[in-house]
Amino acid sequence: MDLKPGAGRLLVATPVLGDPNFDRTVVLLLEQAEQGALGVVLNRPGPTEVVVPFPGWLAHVAAPPVVFTGGPVAPAAAIGLARTGLDAEADGWAPLLGRLGTIDLSRDPDHLAVPVEVLRVFAGYAGWGAGQLEGEIEAGAWFVVEARAEDAFSTAPAGLWRTVLRRQRGRLAMFADAPPDPTVN
Repeated sequence: MDLKPGAGRLLVATPVLGDPNFDRTVVLLLEQAEQGALGVVLNRPGPTEVVVPFPGWLAHVAAPPVVFTGGPVAPAAAIGLARTGLDAEADGWAPLLGRLGTIDLSRDPDHLAVPVEVLRVFAGYAGWGAGQLEGEIEAGAWFVVEARAEDAFSTAPAGLWRTVLRRQRGRLAMFADAPPDPTVN
């Protein structure tokens, strides 16, 4: 199955990807357009607890309750991914994959038009210019696979890369057991 990158899909770093920012990462694409793409790394928990920058959101945060490193671009920017009780756009809420979408973290969670069930906060994001991501995929740096809403809230983010690959069919599933350095296999 050769999927095209698009909002709501996952990019899974291949073992040969040379950028340490993306070694064994799983990226959820939030936007894909002719001008480029934007996503967040789902499996890089950071050292900062969410209560420090976003105390009002703590009751909604998925475990582990830390700010994740969303990518190397704009590390001071915060992106909130949430599962809500609504799959249609509302003020402060933009659905991406069913009831999973982005939430406006500058808002008071008690005054949003949608009930937030669970939240994950990301510092920074992964970004690609026009044609850049497609070139990386063509070069074999990324697998493009379907996302599941629960991927964004994995309680075991360190194992997400392997988990996502294991649920794939055919040869992609075999990569789940690839050693960190393919040259020592």
